[in-house]
Amino acid sequence: GAAMIHWQLHDHIAILTLDRGGARNAIPTAGWEALAGAAREIAESQARAVILRSAMPGVFSAGADLAEFRHLTEDPALRIRFREAMAAGIEAVAALPVPVLCAVDGGCFGAAVALTLACDIVLAGDQAVFATTPAKLGLTYPAGDVARLKARVGEGQAGLMLFTGTRIDADESARIDLAQRRVAHAQPAAHELANAIAANVSGAVVALKAVLRDPGGAGHQQTFDDAFGSDAFRARLGAFLEGKR
Repeated sequence: GAAMIHWQLHDHIAILTLDRGGARNAIPTAGWEALAGAAREIAESQARAVILRSAMPGVFSAGADLAEFRHLTEDPALRIRFREAMAAGIEAVAALPVPVLCAVDGGCFGAAVALTLACDIVLAGDQAVFATTPAKLGLTYPAGDVARLKARVGEGQAGLMLFTGTRIDADESARIDLAQRRVAHAQPAAHELANAIAANVSGAVVALKAVLRDPGGAGHQQTFDDAFGSDAFRARLGAFLEGKR
């Protein structure tokens, strides 16, 4: 059948699509592995920005595929494989060197929230709704994902989401910074942002993302200094100064 995760490059923007409509884009173990593969391919491509989206109107993703969980009750080895596959998919998205915009125009539940946290900028459309629901089932949430949730919305809001599993609508998601942009329709807004990012010097954007992710990392001072000697800076500075005359 058609791939449940696929991507295409358009004008230096990679469109990464969740496409498993019959299952509300629930992601099985194989889906997390496919996501990791797609992210690695995008990292090697000419993409200057990535948009993570759903092919299905009104749904972003139901999260992990609960239909598979019956097997996890009986087989401890499958639990490890599931946890590692999910982490691989989420971490591959987080590791993308260019900015990742996540367009949420529908329900985003469970592990799908963790996936949005691996992105740089989340856009919430009118239909967006978020919930972290593992406690309803008697499950926990991977520690790395809890850490990202806490870093994004703060410990109190993370606790509110995790302990209750309550749904958060689009306005509330923006208020607590689970989403960074509140728009009518997330996908066109994401394209507009991606175009603005792609118009900038890609090397500079990649360097800025690296600093944001790890401000204490080695080499940032050198990168800052070296940029002044780059061809891209010389060309753009020249154009800017010419325009001022």
